[in-house]
This record gives sequence, structure tokens and C-alpha cells, in this order.
Amino acid sequence: MNQEFSPEVLKQLKRLQEKYTADGQDLAGYLEGLYHTQYLNYWDYIHLDTLLSLQNPKSDIPDEKIFIMYHQITELYFKLCLNEYEQIGNNQNITVDELIMRVNRVNRYFDALTSSFDVMVEGMSREQFLTFRMALMPASGFQSVQYRMIELASTSLYNLSDKAKRAALGLNSTHDEMMGCIYWKAGATMAETGVKTLTLLQFEEKYTDFLIKFSHEYKDKNVWAVYKRLPEEDQKNPKLIKQLKALDSNVNVNWPLMHYKSAVRYLKTDPSNVIAATGGTNWQKYLPPRFQKRIFYPEIWTEEEIENWGMGWVESVLSEAK
Repeated sequence: MNQEFSPEVLKQLKRLQEKYTADGQDLAGYLEGLYHTQYLNYWDYIHLDTLLSLQNPKSDIPDEKIFIMYHQITELYFKLCLNEYEQIGNNQNITVDELIMRVNRVNRYFDALTSSFDVMVEGMSREQFLTFRMALMPASGFQSVQYRMIELASTSLYNLSDKAKRAALGLNSTHDEMMGCIYWKAGATMAETGVKTLTLLQFEEKYTDFLIKFSHEYKDKNVWAVYKRLPEEDQKNPKLIKQLKALDSNVNVNWPLMHYKSAVRYLKTDPSNVIAATGGTNWQKYLPPRFQKRIFYPEIWTEEEIENWGMGWVESVLSEAK
């Protein structure tokens, strides 16, 4: 029995014909392939079986699974952030409204991460954590390359370099010299000696070349560079300033301080007894923003705000942890 196509189907077939003809392709062949294609289902689309097989604890302690899965969730959120940074950087004609929208998306991802971090702060047995953590050495969250990519895609490399070394190099330093003075190198040194930890040595061996290349790629594509290319009037947009301040606070204050709160919860039993991190990182000086004063956009903050950067947050964390 012959059945005529509906006008809607004919319209779509015509569109497909135009598409494939423009590329020198045969529509009939593609339609035949579609006939043999199975229906898409949820579990195959998101690779659910693979996703659920990626948790491989190094011990038989139950709460290690929590530790693994939350870090995997974090990396997926970081990937969502980087998707926004890529679209910001690649859009040569970005409008102020689109920049606001995309920075707001990144802020939402960090809001979700920060608000859910109690999974790490309160959601594990301290006794279990202090046991299974010994099987993780020298791995550390410090080694998250996506977090480093977020930093490099957010601001000028100048704002990410170590303050003392930056002052010594001066304003005429090269891009690679600044990259060699990136602030995070000091975060994975032994507190007593300043010697690089194995955590840092492993990270540098795996990612140094990649991050140097990435930093060059985003030299003129980072959020601050894109912001500075906007018309002067758009740079004063209060909604944009609000989102940039939120991004600065989320990445450089709220997120590291949730890690600090977790470290205090699990690694500091009393003021005189501080347990080292698995990677040997100098977490007591590396995590609190009041020490680092790492700021993506110092030009949009007041001198008083910069002077008091992160201090109230730190004080509240310390009082909660007592």
C-alpha cells in the first residue's frame, strides 16, 4: 500500500537533500544507513556503564568511593567551565550580554561545587579518610590540570605569577618567564625546606608543555583580555562587573577555602598537631586566600577589598573548625 509523505516529512527531506547535495553526498545512502541504525537510549548516550565503572578504590575502605566520585564530579564541572571559556575566547565579536551570560554559567558551576563540598567536609568518616588516604600518596587534588586551565583562561598570566618573583622580573618579563613563576609551584613544596614535592615533580613532568601551550593560546583569549576589548562603555556594565567579581571570589576565595575547611577537619587535630597532605603540599599557606591574595581582576576591586581579600572567610572557617 502506497502512503504519501506528509508535508512536514517532505519539508525535512528537502532540507536534507539540500544539505547532502551541497557536500556532494547521496541522500539515499544516508537514509539507508539511518534505516539500519538502532534507536538511541539514555544509557548508551551518556555511556552510563562506562561511567559507573570508573571508580576504582585503592583500598577496601567504603568511604574512599565517596572521595573518588566527588573528585570525578568536580572534574566534570571543570570541563563544563572550560566549555564556556572556549566559547568566550573563540568569539571574536562577543557582545557584553553574551560575556555576562557565559561568565554567569561558570559562576553557577562553581556555586554548585562550593555548596556541595560538604560531601567532602562532613560526608566522610574522619577515621576512614585518615586510613585510606595513605594509599593515595603522592596523588593530590593539586594535580588537577583543568583547574590550572581555568585559571589561565580567566586572567592575564601576570596576575597568576608569584608576587615576589613578579616584582623581581618587572613589567618587561616574557610570557614564558611569567609562566615559570606561576604561583602554584610554591604550593607543592615541603613546608620545612621549600624543596619540590614528588606531587609537583609528577605534575610538571606530565603537564608543563601542555600548560605552556595552553597559556600561549589564551594569552589574548582569556576573560580579562576579552573584557578589555569591549567598548569602554560596556566595560562599565554593572552586571558584567558583578559577574567578574563573583568569578574572582568563586575561584580564588570560596573554592580554595572549602578545601581549607576540609583540610582543617581531617588533617588538623589541634593547633600543635597538623597532619601532612598526601602530596606533601604546604596546604596551611597554600590554600588560604589571605596569604596568596590571588586576584584575577584587581582593577575592579577597591584597595580596601584587596587588602582584606578572603580574611573574613578564613576567620569564619577557623571558628567553625574549632
